[in-house]
Amino acid sequence: MTIAFLFPGQGAQVVGMGADVASAYPVAAGLFEKANDVLGFDLRKVCFEGPAETLNTTTMSQPAIFATSAALLEVIRTEPATSGIVPQITAGLSMGEYTALYAAGLVSFEDGLRLVHKRGEAMQAAADATRGAMVSIMGLDEDKVRLLCKEAAQGDLLEPVNFNCPGQIVVSGTVAACERAVELAPQHGALKAIRLEVAGAFHTEMMAGAADALRQALSACRIADPGDIRTLANIDADYYSSAAAIAEGLARQLTSPILWARCMQRLLTEGVDQFFEIGPNRVLTGLMKRIDRKTKVANLSTADSIKSLVEGT
Repeated sequence: MTIAFLFPGQGAQVVGMGADVASAYPVAAGLFEKANDVLGFDLRKVCFEGPAETLNTTTMSQPAIFATSAALLEVIRTEPATSGIVPQITAGLSMGEYTALYAAGLVSFEDGLRLVHKRGEAMQAAADATRGAMVSIMGLDEDKVRLLCKEAAQGDLLEPVNFNCPGQIVVSGTVAACERAVELAPQHGALKAIRLEVAGAFHTEMMAGAADALRQALSACRIADPGDIRTLANIDADYYSSAAAIAEGLARQLTSPILWARCMQRLLTEGVDQFFEIGPNRVLTGLMKRIDRKTKVANLSTADSIKSLVEGT
């Protein structure tokens, strides 16, 4: 049996996340306390109480999702009924890759949390310095999305950057190009084209400033070489081979496409037969239904979901 732990990224956040887990499990509550100490502000309160406008910002959502996912992971690791569930592989969607590296023992909780906080700040700063946006295109394959981008760009930057699942590709670029993509998408056969509530053109060269700032932050963190638990990289759907490759991959991730569907297809081809999504919401569980309808993902996002796993229901 081969087990993979999957971790969500930005967009999975929801006000109240982690509150029930922290109330039911002291180890989870302790991790939120540690997160507050590391960051020097009340992240726990933002997770548990919001407001949504604060939680949904780039700078807050990333450490909030990391801390909530880590708290859920800590419960799974320490509860007698679930402590035997150990992954051979970890993977995370965009920012979730940091949680995947933490789960594989390659970065500490403290360093992981500081890195995602810095990542959020750097991405916001890069977004403020440029004028970018993102649009989710539904119902088109990669070739048709590239044709749409070519027509809508009109000399501006516009490119596909999030290959989430068949029929769902996110494009990223200048605001004007994204607006044209929304208008032109129906002519190309798209079912929907939805402007995303994000600060900028993530995963494009417009985030180059953020990648530079993140490289500096990464150089100050201790990253271990991969061991028994392997971590799959978003940027090439390949396993990280060294600490240096991890640092470079995390920096490149900000200006490179996220190949999530390819990552999951690789794991399925290699025979992974048990998937667990650990973190708020059900984003990755939903994407897997579109990638491979027969594959089930055990979603562990609440205290009740962990209880159901323990009880085998």
